[in-house]
Amino acid sequence: MDPNDAKSRRMASLNTPTNLTSNATRDISSALTTLLADVFALYIKTKNFHWHMSGPHFRDYHLLLDEHGEQLFAVTDAIAERVRKIGGTTLRSIGEISRLQRVLDNDADYVTPLDMLAELRDDNKQLAAGLCAKRTRCVMSTVMWPVRACSKTGLTRPNGACGFCSKPAARPSPAAAPRS
Repeated sequence: MDPNDAKSRRMASLNTPTNLTSNATRDISSALTTLLADVFALYIKTKNFHWHMSGPHFRDYHLLLDEHGEQLFAVTDAIAERVRKIGGTTLRSIGEISRLQRVLDNDADYVTPLDMLAELRDDNKQLAAGLCAKRTRCVMSTVMWPVRACSKTGLTRPNGACGFCSKPAARPSPAAAPRS
């Protein structure tokens, strides 16, 4: 079966009952696939910083980044399966991740621990902002995921606490929350 053949591509698509139009399936699949590329890029960056952490807070930061990496990797399968469930196709290679990712790589020889955390905080904020301004029904699960970050590290977590500190993430005031 030639993967470039139109008939082969049609056979690879799932026969999934849906009320989505083909354009909606294409658009949603594309958006989720780009999100998936970003999650993989952020996972690799998180593991890079985890492996290269140093300094007096090594153990705490090392464990924090390990846990964050595990959480990122855990959602990748759910995102890809959601794309397939609606009849779309998703990532096939590292090259495709590289072409689609919006999260910037960091290949620097040395990054200070605080710069690592700040960069990951900003990347997490970028991903969270792309999901929604307030709250989103997470494509990875059936629970509501507050889109907010820990007030100390800036890392986003479903439970609102980053694991670095015991403080839950700061909740936006109702007045500051965007209206739907």
